[in-house]
Amino acid sequence: MADTARRTALAFAITAGLAGTAAAATPPAHPWMDRSLSPDKRAELIVAAMTDDEKFRIIRTDFGMKSDKHGEPEGALGNAGFIPANPRLGLPAIQETDAGLGVTKHGIDNAGAISLPASLATAASFDPAVAHAGGRMIGGEARGKGYNVLLSGGVNLLRDPRNGRNFEYAGEDPILAGYIVGATIKGVQERQVVSTIKHFAANDIESGRNTISSQIDPVALRESDLKAFEIAIAHGDPGSVMSAYNRVNGTYSGEHEWLLNDVLKKEWGFKGWVMSDWGGVHSAGRAANAGLDQQSAGEVFDAELFFDKPLREAVAKGEVSKARLDDMAKRILRSLIAHGVLDNPVPVKAGKVPYEADRAIAKAALEAGAVLLRNQDGLLPLAKGKSVAVIGGHADKGVMAGGGSSVVTDVQGNAVPGLEPGGWPGPVVYHPSAPLTFIGKRASKVSFDAGTDPAAAAKAAAGADVAVVFVTKWAAESFDTPDLSLPDNQDAVVAAVIKANPRTVVVLETNGPVKMPWLDQVGAVMQAWYPGSGGGEAIARLLYGEVAPSGRLPLSWPKDESQLPRATVQGAGLNSKEKPADTIDYNIEGADVGYRWYEKTKRQPLFAFGYGLTYTAFDYSGFAVEKGKDGHAVAHVTVKNRGKVAGADVPQVYVTGPDGGARRLAGWAKVTLKPGDSRRVDIPLEPLALARWDDAGKRWHVAAGSYQLKLGRSAEDFAGDATITLPESFPVVKAP
Repeated sequence: MADTARRTALAFAITAGLAGTAAAATPPAHPWMDRSLSPDKRAELIVAAMTDDEKFRIIRTDFGMKSDKHGEPEGALGNAGFIPANPRLGLPAIQETDAGLGVTKHGIDNAGAISLPASLATAASFDPAVAHAGGRMIGGEARGKGYNVLLSGGVNLLRDPRNGRNFEYAGEDPILAGYIVGATIKGVQERQVVSTIKHFAANDIESGRNTISSQIDPVALRESDLKAFEIAIAHGDPGSVMSAYNRVNGTYSGEHEWLLNDVLKKEWGFKGWVMSDWGGVHSAGRAANAGLDQQSAGEVFDAELFFDKPLREAVAKGEVSKARLDDMAKRILRSLIAHGVLDNPVPVKAGKVPYEADRAIAKAALEAGAVLLRNQDGLLPLAKGKSVAVIGGHADKGVMAGGGSSVVTDVQGNAVPGLEPGGWPGPVVYHPSAPLTFIGKRASKVSFDAGTDPAAAAKAAAGADVAVVFVTKWAAESFDTPDLSLPDNQDAVVAAVIKANPRTVVVLETNGPVKMPWLDQVGAVMQAWYPGSGGGEAIARLLYGEVAPSGRLPLSWPKDESQLPRATVQGAGLNSKEKPADTIDYNIEGADVGYRWYEKTKRQPLFAFGYGLTYTAFDYSGFAVEKGKDGHAVAHVTVKNRGKVAGADVPQVYVTGPDGGARRLAGWAKVTLKPGDSRRVDIPLEPLALARWDDAGKRWHVAAGSYQLKLGRSAEDFAGDATITLPESFPVVKAP
């Protein structure tokens, strides 16, 4: 507590000094404080007033925590990145923290935070409004804790379900991922903090991530991973892009001039700054000239503090121009101005963060994104007043979180401390929202079994009206899982419980797809992802039908590893001794990621992209497509709820162009209807889904001709067909 008081007092003194400087300064002294000027002009004025030392100070952050290289920097908040305040120029300190699912460091209020469910759950909502609300929640908590730059906005595509970091991302489709992550970023930045988008680009596997080269044809890259980034940047306008660790076609992402300068800054017109990932810088002049603007915590994570003495020498020799140095500083300052960090500094004293209100937002996100995979004979929703045996998954204590730099310590603590691994990428964390507690409020009698012994679990299940088994599989940053199997003999537990009680529900808390050898025998299965701080209550509400599940899979769920483009991941596994591969060949699937791979190779996944059940049924009628007033294609369909309970449906439109190829998701809508109600829904089709990349012209190209459209309940279950003839056009990605 003394350390927290020292930080707070120091931050207050710095900010008070800044406020005094700003108040005392006349307009000619600090002309960049004139808010009537554009962010570009204001940033130019600051750069013109900066000394070289001040420029070199802003293009590198320090590690904001105690390390083996130094103690905690004065003024830092124990966070990932820190730049001291500059009172002479009236610039606040830069306080960066990981915040993909919630704020990961305690900040000035010295408290935990609220965690959203896995980003895959948000993507499964198929609802940018859910993503936007989650972004606003994280941004608000960050501001209340004294942070002004958030390392969030993960949009790397799910090319392999074994990737340990998939839970931080938004699935396999670039249109869906771009819309969801763009909405999240927009929500964060509405709270006047900067959000990044990451990891640019093709950082789709963790094994050997610091050196592996993602090999992919540039056009295929444009039509897959880069398309997700392009849409998310247009929709969210992030202040910063974080470069990736990996190489792309042999060149490190942070030294990749084609990616950073040609595509991001020139073609897309990105005006913010490119920061490195922690440990992702390998040079000074080469990286700066390629488009990297800021080195992140290089004194701890990189081989050298490249953006200090080595870059100073490169500038002195003319290897890097002074204009480029000015551009690096200007880009950082412009984003701080454009997103309110300069004009509305974060507080220096702990304010009241609305943790319980934020927990409700996290709960609602899981309710919107949990996916009901199976429901034989209407086992769900459960009837209240029945006895329930809750089994496994530490469900008496909380819900599992993914590991690594994104893990949030709930404001109420870690519900199951002491689990291995205790060190990086652990610790393993459970958010203290116990499903047992919330199920117990709805059941006549509830019991709990740890689920470690099949015989004991079966005995517990046999004496109850219903058994609910929680199965878990921990995944984390920095490693991939070798296979899709459940660990710790959980399959045997589930099989024994099913045999003892056919009225068995399995709730999955996983990073994504797992093999389920017992699937055909179980009554119901719900994918709850990593459920977040409100997870226990959300799961109970879903099981009892207080809210109907409406999530749809943002990924294809394979039957087993043989269906994937690559049967194995070299070097996968926590603490694996196998050397990771030097390269990974993404040309195998190219732009045909996920459901497009399954269509192209005529493989049948266990569950298709876009699949999800609910407690009611919907009919479609009147499917048609036409050109809207803006000239873009728009589909129409009437959706009717013909069931007995309210629910939400997600009609999806897939397109095949005149050039053929695999179908692509072009648009969708999420519509909530009461029993018996119907609604005509308009579904604007994303122009980039209709387009292919014209590499010679460096533009998106919609070819003239006939486009075939299918109305789907998933990428494999179709309920209508339509055709539209379009003229040639060259769409440009725009904010909605």
